Amino acid sequence: MKILALSDEVVESLYRPEIKDRFGDVDLILGCGDLPFFYLEFMVTILGKPLYYVHGNHDKPSQYLSDGRIIDRAEGCESIEDRVLKLEANGATALVAGLGGSIRYNVGPHQYTQAEMHARVLSLSPALLGNRLRYGRFLDILISHAPPWGIHESGDFAHTGFQAFCSVMDRFRPKYLLHGHSHVYRNDAVTATRYKDTQVLNVYPYRLIEFGKNYV
Repeated sequence: MKILALSDEVVESLYRPEIKDRFGDVDLILGCGDLPFFYLEFMVTILGKPLYYVHGNHDKPSQYLSDGRIIDRAEGCESIEDRVLKLEANGATALVAGLGGSIRYNVGPHQYTQAEMHARVLSLSPALLGNRLRYGRFLDILISHAPPWGIHESGDFAHTGFQAFCSVMDRFRPKYLLHGHSHVYRNDAVTATRYKDTQVLNVYPYRLIEFGKNYV
């Protein structure tokens, strides 16, 4: 299973029909937040593959389209906020959960305190325990916008990671945690870190992932 993960920035080299020549063989697209709906919809239209996304702290509750319509979701795509899904593609099965948003630093949307994010994780626990009974494992991929506490943080409070994500990795042992939010401007920036059984990957602004492959 090949996964194209996106976050935070409209990449001009991807926002054109030629993307099909580069990524036409991907099986799944995952959005890690702060992306306009038109960009996500473009990916689905051109690549013709399912796309699941979470919100970032800069995402608005609704967005205007060039034809004057107002939409509150990316059409043709599916939000995975506070959900656990079984996704199948190319003979592989991935158990995926989504927890978007950032630490609460002002009154904007999609922001949470550490306690609020812990509560969101708790609400997912029954589904994750059900996965363990059905499939022998809790979770394969956690999609988030913010990073985990102490990993890939950018140094200011708005880019603080969530302690709850470390709890997810401690208890439910996903193979991957994919996040955005922490913009990368230097070639030597660390974007892949192993935490116990989990590979934490910063996908900003995009990253191709082969499910099952080790990156750290």
